[in-house]
Amino acid sequence: MLQIQDTLVSLDLVERFFCCNLEACKGQCCLDGDAGAPLDEGEAESIRKVLPIVWDRLLPAAQREIEENGVSYIDEEGDEVTSLVEGQNCVFATLDTEGNWLCALEEAYRQGRSPFFKPISCHLYPVRLKKYPTFTAVNLHRWKICHAAEVLGRSKGLRAYQFLEGPLRRRFGDAWYDELALTCEEYLKTYGDSGAPL
Repeated sequence: MLQIQDTLVSLDLVERFFCCNLEACKGQCCLDGDAGAPLDEGEAESIRKVLPIVWDRLLPAAQREIEENGVSYIDEEGDEVTSLVEGQNCVFATLDTEGNWLCALEEAYRQGRSPFFKPISCHLYPVRLKKYPTFTAVNLHRWKICHAAEVLGRSKGLRAYQFLEGPLRRRFGDAWYDELALTCEEYLKTYGDSGAPL
C-alpha cells in the first residue's frame, strides 16, 4: 500500500496495466454486479435534476423502474446506489448503434446537454473506495470482464493510476494526484512490477 495524504492506495494501481476496451467488453460493467452504482452524498439529487434531459435515452423498463421506485435505493450494506432494471443493469445504461452499453448521464454531459457527468464511483471504476474512520482505502477491483482492458493497458504501457488520472483528480484533487503520480514513479524505479527491489 502507498500512503497518499489520508488514503491508502493499493499497489495494484501502480503495478497493473489498464485501459478500458469498449470494443471487447461492450460496457458489461453497466450490466453486471450485485447492486447499483454507489452514490456520494448529493449525487442522487443531481441525477434527479438532469433526469428530464436523459429520459428519452433510457430503456422503457428503466423508465418504469424509476417511475415506480426512483433513481436510487439503499442496498444491503446501507449505501445509496443507482436503481437497477430487474436486478441487473443500471437504469442509466443505454445502448448505442454498435451494441455497446453506455451511460446515458455521461452521454448527455459529453454532448453538452447536462452539467452532471456521472456518479464518481462509475468514473473511478475499476477503482473502488472504502471509507474507514481515519483513512480511505483506494483499491483496484479485478474482474474477468476487464481482462481485455488489462491486455490493452499493457500493450499501451498504461498503468491503472495513469489511465484513471481524470477521475482520481476529480475525486481527490490535483495535489493528491500529483503526489500519487510521483510516488508511483519512484516505486516503479525501485521495484518495477515485482514488488521486490530491482
